[in-house]
Amino acid sequence: MDIVNANIVDYLLNVTPERDDVLEDMEEYALARNFPIIGPLVGRLLFLLTKAIQAQRVLELGSGFGYSAYWFAKAVGKDGQVFCTECDPDNIAHAKEYFHRTKITNKITCFTGDALKLIDEIDGQFDIIFNDIDKHQYPKAFRKVVPRLRKGGLLISDNVLWDGKVIQNKPDRDTAGILTYNRLIYSSKEFFTTIVPLRDGISISIKL
Repeated sequence: MDIVNANIVDYLLNVTPERDDVLEDMEEYALARNFPIIGPLVGRLLFLLTKAIQAQRVLELGSGFGYSAYWFAKAVGKDGQVFCTECDPDNIAHAKEYFHRTKITNKITCFTGDALKLIDEIDGQFDIIFNDIDKHQYPKAFRKVVPRLRKGGLLISDNVLWDGKVIQNKPDRDTAGILTYNRLIYSSKEFFTTIVPLRDGISISIKL
C-alpha cells in the first residue's frame, strides 16, 4: 500500500537537490539489490532534525550499509560521533568502504552484532537514537533506549506504518511489534511523539 501518493513522491524527488556522489552510489547500490534504505526524502529530514537539536552523539540500531549513518555524520559537525550497529558483517564492510571515500569516516564507529546487546557496550547518553532493527523487536528497543537518551533528545524510528499493514485486521509478528511500539511512544509520559507519513512512516519522539 502506498503511504503517500506516488505522484507526490515523484514531485518531492524531482524538487530535491542532487546528492553527493557517495550518496547517489549508495542509492544505486540499494536499488540494484532491492535493499531497503530511508532514501533522500527521509535522509534530509534526519539531517534537519540533527541540526535542529545540535546533536553530537547519534546511535543507530540497525545501520544496514550505512546510508542513514552518512546523513547523520554530515549533520553532527566536526566533533560529532555516529555509532553504527549492524548484525551483518558484509553490510558493515560495505558501509566502511563508502565512509572512507569521504571526510566523515572519523566521525563514525561501527559495531557488528545484535544492536540491543551492543547498546550496553557503548558508554554515555545520546542526542538521537535511530531505530531500524527487526520490527518485532521494536517494543524491546523502546525499553532499552529510554534511559540512554538525554532529555530533549530524539528517538526516531523507521517503518512505523509498515507498508500500510498497521491497519490490517490480522497483523503478523513484525506488524504486531510495530503496533505495540506505536502505542508505547504515544502513551509514554516521557515522550512527545508524532508520526510523519513519509516513505514508510517515520516516528519522531522527543524526550521530555
